[in-house]
Amino acid sequence: MVQAKPRPTITLTEFLRSANLEESPAWELFEQVVSQKPMPAFHHSILQKRLVGAIDRADGDYEAFPELRCLLSDHSVVPDVTVLSRDRMPIGNQPVSGPPDWLIEILSPDQSTTKLIAKIQACLQEGARLGWLIDPEERLIMVFWPDRPLVLFQGEGTLPVLEDIALNLTVTQIFGWLPSLG
Repeated sequence: MVQAKPRPTITLTEFLRSANLEESPAWELFEQVVSQKPMPAFHHSILQKRLVGAIDRADGDYEAFPELRCLLSDHSVVPDVTVLSRDRMPIGNQPVSGPPDWLIEILSPDQSTTKLIAKIQACLQEGARLGWLIDPEERLIMVFWPDRPLVLFQGEGTLPVLEDIALNLTVTQIFGWLPSLG
């Protein structure tokens, strides 16, 4: 039997002291393991850009940010899209203290769905109110809440957003932002 080599682990304090927090793609610390996010591909970048724009144009007291670092109690995560109420904006050039109000992850081909779900759940456990995991390959969006079961969305149904954001989006609309395959 071949045993996997144990991965070196570090604390959040050690990570914040040693990591280049401005490097791109971003480094994250999750479950005491440091990893670098994959470089986004074209479709990932389009979805990220359009979601940030749609959320920012919506009526509400929230703003959306691509790749904004959030410090949880033991993790340093950088969601693809971080949505924060304006009264939670960091002061100066600091990371967000605590989880986003709403986080959106866009699955890349070389990413683990399980690890992204674990990251979303960690944010929900620490106070996030909503999480989306967008799977462009399957054309579906998984929606997570802290107090309800996971729901999978496909097609025309309106996606849930934070209750105080006036935004109506469907899965079809979101994937319609991607160029057709010819």
